[in-house]
Amino acid sequence: MLIIPIKDGENIDRALKRYKRKFDKTGTVRQLRARQAFTKPSVVNRMKIQKAAYIQNMKDNLEN
Repeated sequence: MLIIPIKDGENIDRALKRYKRKFDKTGTVRQLRARQAFTKPSVVNRMKIQKAAYIQNMKDNLEN
């Protein structure tokens, strides 16, 4: 359960924005969507390798 303490005089929109940001960081929605369908381990490994290659490419581009 997420707890968002609201400070005195704080705007409700700002508190709602903090709640949404905290909710996104927990990854609950992503986890629920991932559980809806089975993903083969080979596909998961392939996606991990592709993500690692993408990140490495981005780091290499920043260095150059």
